Amino acid sequence: MLKYIARIIAVCSLTVGSTMVFAESGADIYKSKCQMCHAADGSGNTPAGKSSKARPFDSPEVMKLSDDDLIKVTKSGQGKMPAYAGKLTDDQIKAVIAHIHTLQKK
Repeated sequence: MLKYIARIIAVCSLTVGSTMVFAESGADIYKSKCQMCHAADGSGNTPAGKSSKARPFDSPEVMKLSDDDLIKVTKSGQGKMPAYAGKLTDDQIKAVIAHIHTLQKK
């Protein structure tokens, strides 16, 4: 019985460990979900970004938005930007916004 319990604990530990290793970063999520419109540098300078009028992240209107505002836009969508509520978790959205802030500083 103890060997059986030890195996279960080992399997659970490996599962938790592998989940932690494979968690996507904000940069990874941005690259897969946002970059096609917002560009790698956040400028919106892509064909899709130009046609949808994506605002550059370093523009005054975007710079003045709070994190709560950015979360709301990301969850609900705005203009031609789709809503990501239900597609991304709250933690993933926060990670993307943290990545966006790194693009604003460049």
